[in-house]
Amino acid sequence: MLDAYQHVIEELRIIGSGGGVFEVTVDGRTIFSKHACADRFPESGELAGTLAHLVAPGTRRYGT
Repeated sequence: MLDAYQHVIEELRIIGSGGGVFEVTVDGRTIFSKHACADRFPESGELAGTLAHLVAPGTRRYGT
């Protein structure tokens, strides 16, 4: 995720907790919470898709 959008992301954090619970935040916004979605992990591409939507449609990936 950082490779693609490093030019527009100020901070990307994965915040771990006990029992496999974690949250992923980008610039202070939670994009996935294992606590809120306790029954599943993010699907392949889900976080990247959410991130792409957050940084605005039309934002070019870094280096393209």
